[in-house]
Amino acid sequence: MYILVFNCGSSSAKYQIFDIARRELLAKGIVERIGDPHAESTLTHHKTGCTAFSKTFPCGNHYLAIKDIIEVLRDADHGVISDISSIMGIGHRVVHGQEEFRESTLITEAVIQSLEKFSELAPLHNPPALAGIMACRDLLKGIPQVAVFDTAFHQTMPPHAFLYGLPYDYYTTYKIRRYGFHGTSHRYVSNEAARLLKRPLSKLRLITCHLGNGCSMAAVDCGTSVDTTMGFTPLEGLLMGTRTGDLDPAAVLYLLEKEGIGLEKMSDLLNKKSGLLGVSGVSNDMRDLVSEARKGNGRASLAIEIFIYRIKKYIGAYYVAMGSLDAVVFTAGIGEHCPWLVARIKKDLRGVVKKTTKFMVVPTDEELLIAQDTYGIVRRTKNAERVRS
Repeated sequence: MYILVFNCGSSSAKYQIFDIARRELLAKGIVERIGDPHAESTLTHHKTGCTAFSKTFPCGNHYLAIKDIIEVLRDADHGVISDISSIMGIGHRVVHGQEEFRESTLITEAVIQSLEKFSELAPLHNPPALAGIMACRDLLKGIPQVAVFDTAFHQTMPPHAFLYGLPYDYYTTYKIRRYGFHGTSHRYVSNEAARLLKRPLSKLRLITCHLGNGCSMAAVDCGTSVDTTMGFTPLEGLLMGTRTGDLDPAAVLYLLEKEGIGLEKMSDLLNKKSGLLGVSGVSNDMRDLVSEARKGNGRASLAIEIFIYRIKKYIGAYYVAMGSLDAVVFTAGIGEHCPWLVARIKKDLRGVVKKTTKFMVVPTDEELLIAQDTYGIVRRTKNAERVRS
C-alpha cells in the first residue's frame, strides 16, 4: 500500500513515497527551479538505502515536474514502483484551508473550487498546490487525492484567541482573523511527545515550537490548539529567518511614507529582508549567526537574543493561558539541531515553570503525517463505497 506525498512550492515540488503499512519511506526528492527562464530545473531523487540521483531538464511548470517525478519513481534503476496502480492515494500539503476545512479531506471538484477561492489568502502557496493536484488528476487518473491543511489544526482556537481588534465586519466580510500555520508539524510533534512521555495526549498541556526558517509556536491543550503565534499570514509572531514577526502596523505605514515604496516592495521587505537577516545584516541561518557572534559580531548576537526572547515571552503567555504546562517541545531545523538554544531557554525559565515541566526535542515528520491522513481517508472512502454497493 503506497502513499505518494507532494509539497509544491512556487518554484519547487517536493515528494515522498511511503509503504504506509510499514511506516517506511521508500524514496524522496525535489524538483527545483520550476519555471526558471534562466536555468534548467534540477531533480534530486533519493531512494532509501541508495546513492542520490540527480538530473537537469527543462521544466516550465508543475505538470512537467510531476510527470518527471512519476517517471523516476517507475525507473528500473532508481524507482520504487513498477506500476502507478500500486499507489493507493496521493496526499498534498495545502497551506490555507480558511475556516472551511477543519481537517484533512478527500479532494473533489467542490474542494478544488474552494482552494481556488482561498488562493488570495496564500498566493505563494495555494496556487502551486493546486497545480500539483491538477497535474496528478491528469497523470495519475483514478487515484484518490487528499488535501492536508496547515491551517486545519488551529481551527480549534476559540474566538477570543483568533479574532483581531478590528471592526467585526472585517471578519465576517473578509475573514480577517488568526489562522496559524505549521499545523501538520504541531500536530505530529504533539502526538509524538505524548508517546514519548507515555501519557494520553488528552491529558497533556504542551507548547510546541516549530523553529526553522519559518517559526511558530502553539499552545496545545489536551490535544487541541488553543492559540498560535502566526496570524492572518505567516508573518506574525516570532522573529524568523527573513520575516519580521510581531510588528506595530503603524511602523509599516510610517515606512511606506518615509521610504516612498509600494506595497509589493514593502511585502518583500517584511517577508524576505527582515527577521534574523535584517537585524544581523549577515544571514538568516542560525549557524552563521552563532559563528559570527563568537567572533564578536554584536548585531548577530542581538538577533539571537531577540529570537530567544520572543520564544520565552510566548512560552510565558501560553503557560498562563492554559493554566499549567507539562512539556515544551522543540522541532524543525533550529529546534532539532541547536541543543544550546533549548538548554538556554530551559535555564532562563527556571523558577517560572514547574520543575516537572519537560523540555523536549522531537523531530518532525510532516510528510509521514500527510501520508497517514491520506491512507485513513482513502481507506474509509473505499469502505463506504463498498457498503453502498
